[in-house]
Amino acid sequence: MEKYVMALDQGTTSSRCILFDHAGRIASIAQMEFTQYYPQPGWVEHDAMEIWSSQYGVAMEAMAKLGVTADNIAAIGITNQRETTIVWERATGKPICHAIVWQCRRTAQMVDAVKAAGYGDMIREKTGLVPDAYFSASKIAWILENIPGAMERAQNGELMFGNVDTWLIYNLSGKRLHVTDYTNASRTMLFNIHTLEWDDELLDLFEVPKCMLPKVVPSSAIYGMTDKLILGGEIPIAGAAGDQQSALFGQCCFEPGSVKNTYGTGCFLLMNTGHEAVDSKNGLVTTIAASTSGEVEYALEGSVFIGGAVIQWLRDEMRMIRTAKETSDYAERVEDSAGVYLVPAFTGMGAPYWNQYARGTIVGVTRGCKKEHFIRAALESIAYQSSDLIRAMEEDAGHKLTELKVDGGASANNFLLQFQADIIGSKVLRPECVETTALGAAYLAGLAVGYWKDKDEIRENWQLGRTFEPSMDEEKRVALRNGWKRAIHAAQVWAQDDSLYME
Repeated sequence: MEKYVMALDQGTTSSRCILFDHAGRIASIAQMEFTQYYPQPGWVEHDAMEIWSSQYGVAMEAMAKLGVTADNIAAIGITNQRETTIVWERATGKPICHAIVWQCRRTAQMVDAVKAAGYGDMIREKTGLVPDAYFSASKIAWILENIPGAMERAQNGELMFGNVDTWLIYNLSGKRLHVTDYTNASRTMLFNIHTLEWDDELLDLFEVPKCMLPKVVPSSAIYGMTDKLILGGEIPIAGAAGDQQSALFGQCCFEPGSVKNTYGTGCFLLMNTGHEAVDSKNGLVTTIAASTSGEVEYALEGSVFIGGAVIQWLRDEMRMIRTAKETSDYAERVEDSAGVYLVPAFTGMGAPYWNQYARGTIVGVTRGCKKEHFIRAALESIAYQSSDLIRAMEEDAGHKLTELKVDGGASANNFLLQFQADIIGSKVLRPECVETTALGAAYLAGLAVGYWKDKDEIRENWQLGRTFEPSMDEEKRVALRNGWKRAIHAAQVWAQDDSLYME
């Protein structure tokens, strides 16, 4: 009986399930988008029950498409949108409010107050993170402070916290397991990445009761079994990693110095640094990488908050396109963006700028600007933001990047990847399978149960799909980059204290 590994890929805008065979090929896939809530400007929420129901639904659909049962699934691996914060009742398993999404900026002032009080360096030293509303700590604090009775209930042990990996494992196991893996724990701003423990000083700072927190476990290990009523049988839940660390693993970036960039809702550039937690001097964060060994490995990471999401914005809010695939065609109808730059700082700016108050900015618009120019500028913004991360990482690493492995949904866009290669002046390598986030979760789970023997066997599965060679001359590249810097400056000026401009 042929067996597969199931990867549950719970992203910011959709839930997917992919069944992989032993060669790392997709045997079956199902995907479902779910609702985005924007209750106030800068706020982003999800319904945690819809996250679970959509993820469960696509798992059943993927199995049905292939005609398999639980007996055909060797293991389940989970990869997830990170930092998104869910608090639920221990007794019922019901969330006490909507999940607060990683993009949400409602706690920016809370984080500002923490930094003003002098805790920034301490947070950075313990967690490897730049204090920001992006991470989970301030989101938990907001829920406990603003949902009536939540703090008292949490202190009494009545509430549980988890990021999305914890929430899915909890529900898959029939509410028996309350765990998170090292990679997701490292994104909470409450976890000491050196001692590998929840940090009491940080918990006190954000007033988060320790009894809410899940047990922290390796990224590749058998955590427990699914409840047999969920998927029709008991299946080992054997791997979990935050989506970006999972993609790093799926791209077989196992050696220190190897780099990948994922073009999903956001863009996330990660470099494996091995067993050394490297401190960035250029606005990147230090995070825990997914690994199969008992000793954790680390990575440098640069995070762009709005990457592929700018394409979704063009489709859903601006209604300029019907499908994401159309963007490449529109962009290629014009020679350039006609001097237009779009800075999609819809939820602030991540690395290397870390500006919580910046907002989307469009500059360089003239009377001749038309839809094609606007769409091209939106696509180019993804590459420009990734270029900023690459330059920061090159500064930290002390050498120029010669090639970049890419993945994620937006990496299917040939125009985007060619422009990316041109603007960084380096080769861009797209694998045959761009679903490396899900593939990484499958590998972590499959290794834990012996479905794959070791990393060498996994390396044999990686196949190059296409190489994008830079073709832009240096003078043009520099001119475009300088224009982008001016656009970034404009977005940051907008974020300044508005009292400077009051009459």
